[in-house]
Amino acid sequence: MKTKRTSEHTEVWGPHIIKLPEGVIPDYIALTPYQMLCWRTMGKAAKLRAKPNPKLEQQLLQAHMRMRPEEYVAYVWMSTFIVFAISTAIAALFGGLLLAFFNVQPALVLVFTVLLIAMPPLLTYMVLMSIPGSKAKTRARDINKRIGAAMSFISAMASADVNVDVIFKELAKQDIYGEIKHEAEWITRDTELLGIDILTAINRAAQRTPSVKFQEFLQGVVTSSTSGGQLKPYFLQKAEQYEKEGKLEMKSQLESLGLMAESFVTVVVAFPLFLVVIMAIMAIVPGGGGDSSMTILLLQLVIGLMIPMSQFGFIFFIWNMTKESTM
Repeated sequence: MKTKRTSEHTEVWGPHIIKLPEGVIPDYIALTPYQMLCWRTMGKAAKLRAKPNPKLEQQLLQAHMRMRPEEYVAYVWMSTFIVFAISTAIAALFGGLLLAFFNVQPALVLVFTVLLIAMPPLLTYMVLMSIPGSKAKTRARDINKRIGAAMSFISAMASADVNVDVIFKELAKQDIYGEIKHEAEWITRDTELLGIDILTAINRAAQRTPSVKFQEFLQGVVTSSTSGGQLKPYFLQKAEQYEKEGKLEMKSQLESLGLMAESFVTVVVAFPLFLVVIMAIMAIVPGGGGDSSMTILLLQLVIGLMIPMSQFGFIFFIWNMTKESTM
C-alpha cells in the first residue's frame, strides 16, 4: 500500500514524453525588447489590417526567424514609422535652411523635401520585408553546399543498418554540416518531443526547407518508405549523385574564376596603365591637346579613385562568389 508521501514522488511518463536532462532549459521564442515594443504598439493594427501573407510566413519558417507573421509585420510597420518621423524632421530642417539662407526656389525645395520624406521609409519597408527571403536563400545556399558531405554521412550510417530517425538524430549533432544540422534538429524535435512519426516529420521538413535539393531528397525518403522500397540503395545513389553534381559545380566555378582573372587583367591592370601613360604624355607635351591642369586633375582621379575602386570591386565580387564554396 502506497502512502501519500510515496505517491507524491511517483513520476509517470507517457510514451511520447521525454524527460530533459537536469539543467537543460527549453529554448523559448523570445522577442528582443525593441520587437516587443513594436508588437505592443503595432500588434493590434497588424492583426486587424494586415492581409494574410502565406509567402511571408513560409519565408520566416525557411529562414528560421522565430517570429509570427503578424509580429514581423508589426516590427516592419513600427520601424518604417520611426524612419518616416525622423526623415520628416530632417526634411523640414533642411527645407527651412535652404529657403532661409540659400534662396533656393520653393518648387525645388518642395521636390527635395518630398523625396527626403518618402524615400527612407520606402527603402526601409522594402529592405525589412526582403530580409526573411534573403536569409532563406542564404540557408538554401549553405544546404546545397554541404549536401554532398551530408549524404556521405547518411549513406555510411544507412550501410550500418541504422534506423532513419537515429540517422537524423546523429546528423543533428554534427556542426560541420551547417544548416543541414538545423534541419535535422527540427526533424528530431518533431519525433522525440512532439511525438510525430518519422515519415510525417520528414514530410514536414521537406515542406519547410528552403533548399530544393534537400526537399527532393526528403520527399524521396518518404516515397521510398511508403512504397515499400529500401532506403539504403536510395541513400547510396543520392550520395553518388550529389558528389558528381558537386564536382561539376566546382569545375564551373573554376572556369568562372578564370574568366574573372582575365577580365581583371584587362580592365584593372592594362586599361588604367595605358590610360595613365597617355594622359601623362598629354600633360607633359606642350600643345598635346586640352588644358594641362585639367589633364593632371583627371590623371589624379584615375590614379587615386578609379584604380583603387575597381580593384576593391573585383576583390569583393570574387570573394563573394567564392565564399559560398568554402567549407
